[in-house]
Amino acid sequence: MLNSTHREGVDVSVTSNRQALVIGASRGLGLVLANELARRDWRVTATARRSGGELQANADASNGLLEVESLEMTSSDELAALRERLAGRRLDLLFVNAAIDRGNLPIGEVPTDMFTEVMVTNALSPLRTLEALRDLVVPGGTVAVMSSEQGSITRNTEDGYELYKASKAALNQLMRSYATRYADDGRTKLLIDPGHNRTRLGGPDAPLAAEQSIPAVVDVLEAHIGAPGLQFLDRHGETVPW
Repeated sequence: MLNSTHREGVDVSVTSNRQALVIGASRGLGLVLANELARRDWRVTATARRSGGELQANADASNGLLEVESLEMTSSDELAALRERLAGRRLDLLFVNAAIDRGNLPIGEVPTDMFTEVMVTNALSPLRTLEALRDLVVPGGTVAVMSSEQGSITRNTEDGYELYKASKAALNQLMRSYATRYADDGRTKLLIDPGHNRTRLGGPDAPLAAEQSIPAVVDVLEAHIGAPGLQFLDRHGETVPW
């Protein structure tokens, strides 16, 4: 459940001015991220592919700090519909969180349809989302994407998960192109490595809980507000090598 910071006699929904849109928040890191931002009095719009669930329950209990929108991020039609519904919204933070993993196959054994699915979800769709929604972000606002140390070519020194690593490296490269194209827009641009977390994607043996790592991620987001250019940072604010 959302840990409320509501103060007795104060309507926090009125006192909070910072607005965030979190894409991909139905579970895992995205869910905890939306909750943590709302806990810090951000007004958060969070997307999920399906209605209901923990995200909606948290929104219902949030005193207006958290609201839910429907989005299948890989659908251009749904993305366009979301953009239309949010017309006029002014965002201080746009955060795209989306990733799938289809197992630990050597690249030569990966079927073409699996390769396409992972690349579309993990690399293409996040950048399409940024392109569709970027004009909602205020000057000086932040555009961020959940990446991974697995996308670092420099640190790719262990076997395994070749397709997932390739998709995150592609995501990072596309974000670099995005940042180059919009170098003069004045917005902060971040790729975030949250660490290896115990989520459906990260698996049950991962060393971190999202409730541990995501508050640190939000610290990084808040610390870099107004810093121009693109950075690839971990949850401690340290630079991850490309």
